[in-house]
Amino acid sequence: MNISIRQEEEKDFKDVEYLTREAFWDIYKPGCDEHLVLHKIRKVSAFVKELDLIACDKDTIVGNIIYSRARVVNEENKEFEVLCMGPIAVLPSYQNQGIGSLLMEHSIEKARQLGYKGIVIFGNPDYYHRFGFVDAKEYNIQTSWGDNLDAFMALELYENSLKGISGKFFEDEAFKIDNAELENFEKQFPYKEKHVTDTQLRQI
Repeated sequence: MNISIRQEEEKDFKDVEYLTREAFWDIYKPGCDEHLVLHKIRKVSAFVKELDLIACDKDTIVGNIIYSRARVVNEENKEFEVLCMGPIAVLPSYQNQGIGSLLMEHSIEKARQLGYKGIVIFGNPDYYHRFGFVDAKEYNIQTSWGDNLDAFMALELYENSLKGISGKFFEDEAFKIDNAELENFEKQFPYKEKHVTDTQLRQI
């Protein structure tokens, strides 16, 4: 398997949304909304086109990663720009073969080259620590509701690049999804049955 990485193009959008839907279906809740988040991010000013990347096995798109600009706001109401990564998705039949890691490593290096200071994410610590992510509280960065949790992490893109950046983290409004919006978007895709699974129950 020879995986190549390139920037996503408009002609790829629908295939990548389908891939993302397949990757997240029933994982965190019955069905998923990550494909709609992806769809919305591409339309907002926070979207970072250069960091919208796809992994291909020859002509087949097998993975995608996307980034948007986000804000850290301190107590004096001063804003700092950081990156928010996600969603990242790999086609189920290609998972556990290192494709997600390839996308992460490639995009982190590209973000560094573009001059961004850091990346803030919500994710699985066991997975993201390998890329250098640490608890965001180490940089005095909290969630928008003022909390810290193991799944909330940050990565400096160069030494001391997050120094002096502290406060609450706010991602773009594109991440907010309502049920009616999702139901309407789902009509564009083949019907897929939703299930309650063990992985969802472990999130509670």
